[in-house]
Amino acid sequence: MESPGAQGFVVKYLGVQDYESVCAAQQQFTRNRTFQDPDELWAVAHPPVYTLGQAGKTEHVLDAGLIPLVRSDRGGQVTYHGPGQVVIYTLLNIRRLNLTVKSLVTSIEQSVIDYLGDLGLQAETRTGAPGVYVQEQKISALGLRITRGYSYHGLSLNVAMDLTPFDGINPCGYEGLEITDLKRQGVDCTPAEVEVGLTQALITRLRANSDQGKSGHSAQGAG
Repeated sequence: MESPGAQGFVVKYLGVQDYESVCAAQQQFTRNRTFQDPDELWAVAHPPVYTLGQAGKTEHVLDAGLIPLVRSDRGGQVTYHGPGQVVIYTLLNIRRLNLTVKSLVTSIEQSVIDYLGDLGLQAETRTGAPGVYVQEQKISALGLRITRGYSYHGLSLNVAMDLTPFDGINPCGYEGLEITDLKRQGVDCTPAEVEVGLTQALITRLRANSDQGKSGHSAQGAG
């Protein structure tokens, strides 16, 4: 299902799709897009899969068991995707949005914090450890790929999951990192509801930070 979204963003709700197919579709989209093409957000859920970032270390995969392990071209270490988790892929023209890589990461993290705040949860980031945390437990992971000024991959937010598979890895490369989800934080909502609310929060934050970029600084020196 596709929605025109707000403020020029196209939002696509893809349902349940295997990780590798969606990754290949993102790569193709990014290769073929032009500067004028609208930005897109893809909301999706994946069957159980571990993904290891481009420079990720296999030593952080402790026991994959029967869950597939896929090498990805995103940044970051190893993470887990599975049922009860919302994944949003951010296919953006960051030059047109006047965002640096750093401000893009900040925008994505802050959109999650904004959304969780609307749900009554106080969330925060950690220096040097991308993602969003609630009571020192990670609830949202982030991994991006930037090429020719375009981003893809994106973020995940744990809604109501079996968190056991996270025991098979050092999540995001951190030994002993505790993982949580919305259900364990007392928030009762469906993944479909989260997809809509989180994509809107993401669009709002991206647009606000883009406007700040236009008025305050250029997008040079990304990093």
